[in-house]
Amino acid sequence: MTLAGATVVFRADASLQIGSGHVMRCLALAAALRLEGTNCRFVCRGHQGHLADLIRNRGFAVTLLPMGTLGPSHVPVTVHDAWLGCDWESDAHQTIAALEGIRPDWIVVDHYALEAAWEQALSAHSGAMLVIDDLADRDHQCQLLVDQNLGRDGAHYAGRVSVGCEVLAGPAYALLRSEFAAVRASSLERRRYKPLQHLLISLGGVDQSNATGALLEALRACTLPANVRISVAMGAASPWLAEVQEIAVQMPWPTQVRANVQDMARLMSESDLALGAAGATSWERCCLGLPSIVLALAANQRRILKALEEAGAVMVLGDRSDGTGPDFNALPHLLQLAVVPSTLHRLSAASERIVDGLGIGRVLAAIAHHEVQS
Repeated sequence: MTLAGATVVFRADASLQIGSGHVMRCLALAAALRLEGTNCRFVCRGHQGHLADLIRNRGFAVTLLPMGTLGPSHVPVTVHDAWLGCDWESDAHQTIAALEGIRPDWIVVDHYALEAAWEQALSAHSGAMLVIDDLADRDHQCQLLVDQNLGRDGAHYAGRVSVGCEVLAGPAYALLRSEFAAVRASSLERRRYKPLQHLLISLGGVDQSNATGALLEALRACTLPANVRISVAMGAASPWLAEVQEIAVQMPWPTQVRANVQDMARLMSESDLALGAAGATSWERCCLGLPSIVLALAANQRRILKALEEAGAVMVLGDRSDGTGPDFNALPHLLQLAVVPSTLHRLSAASERIVDGLGIGRVLAAIAHHEVQS
């Protein structure tokens, strides 16, 4: 198909519970499609912490669906049913209504609470369906499926996707904005010589548990170079933003808190070590060869964390023995190891081999080569 003049509708949500990663990677794909002349729009539910304003600021129309409830007789369909804010049938009807009489060439769905039944219901209202997934835990009715995670391949979706579905699996298809590929070469080059001077903390757009604040507090007990400076990247919707800002001014090193960072690729490229979560930003850090100490803030991040550790691409801040969250007491020892230049170089070399930053181009090629049903 020709991307120019095509219409693509994205169905993805952000919230304090879901986080921002699903919408952000959809925005990256939408921006690339727009450059090809495609008309993109979003359908999102109005959860607390939705990103409708950000989507509009990026130049895309968005329809907000009303919040609903799951009644006591609801029979769970997915592990993440509660993330939807209603049952899937209501979501399907509301999404169809939000199409406003148009029949998009593609619907892109990125939502852990939606699966084959929803996709089948929408199939009569679009030319084709592209699913973005990380879990491989439910069935899908689609023509393309993207799972950008390390260690994934088509076998993980065997028997879970419709006949003829093309599965694009692994970090070669990481959905990164174009600016990451643009600064990749310079980012990798500077890491050959730089000691630790700039520490980046970025735990996602929401960080509902305030792991950012806990990390800053734990850093007080750590030994860092005297000339180090710290940047903290957070979402403006984070419920802990003000508290983190208060902690930052009391840190023994210059610490800047930045909300809704618009130049994350540049910020990462100018950082020497990151403390981050094992979510979608893992692939951004890998693309730029940014050495990282990584923790899991959600169950679905544990597989990513394990794969990155096995690849030698990160150091892991593990969980407490009682399973109640990250063991921040282990941070001083990890940082003591991480500040060694040879460790930084080793982590950088391993991570930059995982992601080249060209994943969206490969996804666009797959979309363009697919014959959309009229």
